[in-house]
Amino acid sequence: MAITSKQRAQLRALAAGEDTIVQVGKGGVTENVIASVSAALKARELVKGKVLENSMLTAREACDALAKACGAEQVQVIGTKFVLYKRNPKEPKIELVKDRKRA
Repeated sequence: MAITSKQRAQLRALAAGEDTIVQVGKGGVTENVIASVSAALKARELVKGKVLENSMLTAREACDALAKACGAEQVQVIGTKFVLYKRNPKEPKIELVKDRKRA
C-alpha cells in the first residue's frame, strides 16, 4: 500500500516530535538492525533513524534497505536521518488522513 502525499505530510509532522531510536553504524544494515526496526515498527508504526558518520551507507541507501527488509514505507530522508512507517494490521496506532477524490 503506497501512502499519498497528504499522508506522507501527516507522518512527517508526527515524526518531527519523535526521538531517533535506530542508528546504522559501520556494520551497515545487519540482521540485528532489521530485527530492532521491525520490532519498533510493530510497536510504534513510525520509526526515526540516523546513519552515523562511520557508516559506509548514505541515509537514502540505509532507508531503502530497511524499508525493503521490513516491508515498510519510506516517509522522509533528510541529511543523515530517515523516517519509516508500517501500519500495524492488528492494533493501528496512527490514523492516516483519507484522500478525497475530486468529483
